[in-house]
Amino acid sequence: MPGPQQQPRVSEREARQVAEAARQQEWHKPSFAKELFLGRFRLDLIHPHPLPSPEDTQRGEEFLAKLRDFCETEIDGALIEREARIPDAVVDGLKELGALGMKIDTRYGGLGLTQVYYNKALALVGSVSPAVGALLSAHQSIGVPQPLKTFGTQEQKDTFLPRCARTDISAFLLTEPDVGSDPARLATTAVPDGDDYVIDGVKLWTTNGVVADLMVVMARVPASDGHRGGITAFVVEASSEGVTVENRNSFMGLRGLENGVTRFHRVRVPAAHRIGPEGAGLKIALTTLNTGRLSLPAMCAGAGKWCLKIAREWSAVREQWGRPVARHEAVGSKIAFIAATTFALEAVLDLSSQMADEDRNDIRIEAALAKLYGSEMAWLMADELVQIRGGRGYETAESLAARGERPVPVEQLLRDLRINRIFEGSTEIMHLLIAREAVDAHLSVAGDIIDPDKPLADKAKAGAHATAFYARWLPQLVAGRGQVPGAYAEFHPKGHPDLSVHLRYVERTSRKLARSTFYAMSRWQGRMETKQGFLGRIVDIGAELFAMSAACVRAELLRSRGDHGRAAYELADAFCRQSRLRVEELFGRLWANTDDLDRKVVKGVLADRYTWLEEGVLDPSGEGPWIADATPGPSTRPNLHRPIR
Repeated sequence: MPGPQQQPRVSEREARQVAEAARQQEWHKPSFAKELFLGRFRLDLIHPHPLPSPEDTQRGEEFLAKLRDFCETEIDGALIEREARIPDAVVDGLKELGALGMKIDTRYGGLGLTQVYYNKALALVGSVSPAVGALLSAHQSIGVPQPLKTFGTQEQKDTFLPRCARTDISAFLLTEPDVGSDPARLATTAVPDGDDYVIDGVKLWTTNGVVADLMVVMARVPASDGHRGGITAFVVEASSEGVTVENRNSFMGLRGLENGVTRFHRVRVPAAHRIGPEGAGLKIALTTLNTGRLSLPAMCAGAGKWCLKIAREWSAVREQWGRPVARHEAVGSKIAFIAATTFALEAVLDLSSQMADEDRNDIRIEAALAKLYGSEMAWLMADELVQIRGGRGYETAESLAARGERPVPVEQLLRDLRINRIFEGSTEIMHLLIAREAVDAHLSVAGDIIDPDKPLADKAKAGAHATAFYARWLPQLVAGRGQVPGAYAEFHPKGHPDLSVHLRYVERTSRKLARSTFYAMSRWQGRMETKQGFLGRIVDIGAELFAMSAACVRAELLRSRGDHGRAAYELADAFCRQSRLRVEELFGRLWANTDDLDRKVVKGVLADRYTWLEEGVLDPSGEGPWIADATPGPSTRPNLHRPIR
């Protein structure tokens, strides 16, 4: 019996270096969000709101009409929830519809939809069954099609994309039992052997892995003669000898999700199936996620729309103390929050998606902000809907139907949405990722100053460079258009709420945000990266400012097109006023917080100083290791792989 697998031992510094090497270092295109964190409000980068071409719109709308009919007639969300499985007939129908190839170019048999319409499709499907939405998203947003689109060879595209467009389901395999967001410790190996690589290891939480035909697998290639080594991406046939799906995982939500544990034992993969060069795997993964992350806020925006519908209908018929509950301020404020936030989430999503389609801007921060903000706000909206529905919000749809009431699956929505705060980068990891990009300009000019390993000569050179940069940059943070009363006047049309005041607020606040970041770097220098509470609040402020900007720009677009303009202005105004309250609270907590005290308490917890507080309860957990053994070797379990054909 082999002993537990030995994970690669890496220091904290080595782990950071691996993550840093995988980052896209250069900024070749402008970025609205990057400029926002630097105190520069570049409204010209997002206004006038970019729009899809008429051809893209027509193709997208035609597909949405077919997809809507399919969802209404062929997908039974309650059945999927009850049986914890998507019927094969539904998957076959999606294949026939072309839904597997929404983002794949028409030359490879796909539909060639834009990011905007792909997201609209995911929101539609996800409203009927989040599990089906997750299947389509994992297949196209992070599975085989997306990395091949950017990094694949022409031969790989010709070989795999037609299959992905019509018949084959794909999955993305990075996480391992003891490796989450720290890829430096990746244990799965791919050892070169002639014209092949031999893969050994275990992957956890492989979404679509149970039913996948093709997989993108991240594995570590050992450095050797002729091989630079490093974490590398491969396309692997799921039917390959040595691939075993050992478990189909079950979760609190997304019960139809085909997510599993996949073991690789001496799996031979042709070198021609390697995506990009050796060592480029993490860069490929992060680049894929830049736009791939937009699928989650798409389904979050869709969830917000459904929350609003149920809140409106229920609150109008449910009476308390002689009038509908919506007329009571305690409930009405929740409905207003849901309505305004749904408008903002859709604004953030559509703006980010259209910028991704145009490819004029670098949207790595915008996409990350959309994922972070969408997942957090959708969870809050669902929680408020449970409260509005009261006991009926906590009761299952099946139970409601059994006693003669409308089966509204509110508690299911809460369970299904919870994973979005973890999927594709947890909220905590997204805070750190976005913060790293937000302070990139500072580190590029002053990084050597705070690096303890740099010699004095490098520090002196960096000091001179930083002095020149900040001499130009800091004065720009003192004054701007936000202090000019007439600025952004086009956002204050006659007879509509005044949105110009909110854009002036965003401009002023972005400069305040940049000043706060600079003060923090001056104060903490090299210790800045340990101040994760502070960095998280900086990012959350930036997310609110981005959402406010998107909401205002979207409202003006709708007004200019005569499409619910007055109503859109009302929603944007309400959202911005709600958002400003959150921003001011976050600013207050930048410098007045319990971060230092919290760290002391954590040390006490880890030192068992408070174990007496745990007395008086019983732990219902069963026996077993906290982390499953992932020692490489042949599988001892039956293969649960279930391709849908």
